[in-house]
Amino acid sequence: MTSDALTRRDGLMDYLASGGQYYRVGGSGKVQGVAQCVQDLSPSECQDCLSEAIGRLKSDCGSAAWGDMFLGKCYARYSERGGYSNNGSNNGSNDEVEKTLAILIGLIAGVAVLVVFLSFLSKLAEDRGGK
Repeated sequence: MTSDALTRRDGLMDYLASGGQYYRVGGSGKVQGVAQCVQDLSPSECQDCLSEAIGRLKSDCGSAAWGDMFLGKCYARYSERGGYSNNGSNNGSNDEVEKTLAILIGLIAGVAVLVVFLSFLSKLAEDRGGK
């Protein structure tokens, strides 16, 4: 990635991080990006999650032509046109699959947290009932 493309990528990532919506899309020159949260997050939790994902994208992907970062409840991606591993012919359907995958991962994580919480409550009720 050229220094101009890196500057464009960083500007795009800053734009995506400052959005305020659950689904954000943008581009600058040949650099395109998307950021998304599951909608069970509050706007501030979404903002925090995306800020972390975008920060990790910048640090972990360095000057790579593309990068993806999935966290428990959010997702961020950038690519330099022509630098992503797709040939671009199925981009619309791939985006839909990626959105669905991000939402499913978030839902699975939410269910796991709920199960752990309910197990904790059950154990707490048993402990109080035994005394």
